[in-house]
Amino acid sequence: MRLGRHADVWQGVAQAAPDRPAVVSRSRRLTHAEFTAEAAALARHLEHAGIRPGDSVVIYSYNRPEFLVTLYACLATGVAPVPLNFRYRANELRDLLLDCEARMLVYPSSLGAVVTEAIAGLQSPPAQLEVDDDAAPTAPTTPTTPTAATAATTSTGPAGQAGPTAVAYHEAVAEPGALPAVPPPGGELRLYTGGTTGMPKAVLWDTDHLLDGMLFSTYSLVGIDPPQTVEEAVAIAVDRAPRVATLPLAPFIHGTALFTSLNTLVLGGTVIIHASPRLDVEEALRLLHDEAATRLVLAGDAVALPLVTAAEQAGTGLGQVRSVISSGMRLSDETKRRLHALADLTIADLLAATEGGPFAAAITSSVDDLPARLKLMDDAAVLDNDGVEVQDRVGALGRLAFRGAFAKGYLGDEAKTRETFREFGGRRYVVPGDWARVLGDGHIELLGRGSAVVNTGGEKVYPAEVEQALLDHPEVDDAVVFGTPDRRFGEAVTAVIVPAAGASIDPAELANHLDRRLAGYKKPRHVLFRDSLERSPHGKLDLARLKRDATAELAERSAEVVP
Repeated sequence: MRLGRHADVWQGVAQAAPDRPAVVSRSRRLTHAEFTAEAAALARHLEHAGIRPGDSVVIYSYNRPEFLVTLYACLATGVAPVPLNFRYRANELRDLLLDCEARMLVYPSSLGAVVTEAIAGLQSPPAQLEVDDDAAPTAPTTPTTPTAATAATTSTGPAGQAGPTAVAYHEAVAEPGALPAVPPPGGELRLYTGGTTGMPKAVLWDTDHLLDGMLFSTYSLVGIDPPQTVEEAVAIAVDRAPRVATLPLAPFIHGTALFTSLNTLVLGGTVIIHASPRLDVEEALRLLHDEAATRLVLAGDAVALPLVTAAEQAGTGLGQVRSVISSGMRLSDETKRRLHALADLTIADLLAATEGGPFAAAITSSVDDLPARLKLMDDAAVLDNDGVEVQDRVGALGRLAFRGAFAKGYLGDEAKTRETFREFGGRRYVVPGDWARVLGDGHIELLGRGSAVVNTGGEKVYPAEVEQALLDHPEVDDAVVFGTPDRRFGEAVTAVIVPAAGASIDPAELANHLDRRLAGYKKPRHVLFRDSLERSPHGKLDLARLKRDATAELAERSAEVVP
């Protein structure tokens, strides 16, 4: 059974409850009717720009209303939206524009300089659509037959760096358009995640079946049985679903924040947008209270700790928030304890992957449920080396797998697709590579991934990429990168560097060198210098010793600055 697509339900909600708020930020408010009308206007612009079903439209932006409008326009017309991390530097952005064969790039004017550098010299640069960070374009309200394409204009945003072929977003949506009654089949959402070598890979989600795979999670959270038809889904959104107002404080480039927001709109709810490239906890609290948020989406302690501290200091609690969803990194029990003290809420701490899931969740409804324990979801399994499910064998070790709804594979990487999307015993699984120990009663202990990935604040950092950037510095002779424990971010990217003979490396200059090559979250938070890494004759390192020594040195440093 296939219910329909997200865009099918959104259009139905816009017709049945046009004045209900859909997308809200400090500067913009879009009802469901206005949200749909602006997406239709943008779809008109995409069509006249020559963008066709299956083409990639990159969204290189922090959370903004225009992010969701662009996503809507793409999903409704069969164009493939491709969210990219707004922290990427020009070289990183260029690589992924080429990788997904981007036909259009949507970005805020504050990132114009990065975009200009990224597309410089490209043989076929994507068309550019620039959102003025300070502008609040008015959505058209009357869908009509598409007219002539909007003329290209020179960018005038704060960065003032975009080329003369960039089209201003507010001009692109100035003329009304119309969405197809039914999206063309075969649509994809291309959501990038880290690869084992550090090069991100686009995970391909089939948008024809994306909503069907999320029916249980969408409707179980509000205590309603999933619908069977689009018409029933619209009726639930309009008449039966409780008010849902979701405030994602994790960026839309993270699957949990994006999918939770999409499904909020399916329920006829409101997505509250903290429109900033950086977390402003005071502004987040203001939005939370002013817009009466009922649901928060976080990314572990990296986001939760500053928010909790600010709420405690303000003495305002968390208002009407009744559920907190976190993924990317686990919340500590102490942070959960503080969250429960601020409101009567349920915390779902998810173990998920861009490729599928969630595999497990630690759910707490009060401090009495602490310490939290991860429990496998219904469609999750633990597989041994032969692909046999062993989640019912206490003490068994295996790789986490998921047999519910998951992505189709990776864009342009059949080998990696075969490695991650596996078939055992006639059943298909997604197996990203995380290992777990079975504890019994459905609970597991997460053991981590076999690769050396560093998970810092929910962002995946692969050491090889950072090490190469360090070795590109003329005064660095050798380097190794790994994760060390960090209270807020889970792990901190840490580098041990051997300077070239006679060199004295200036930390500030090294930071500038890395800033030109790496996104901020990939840059080492800690840099230690050594005379040698004591490699073996074959070049091997005693990585366990290096990590142990580095952790001890950093702990000693921390203790020295505590009064």
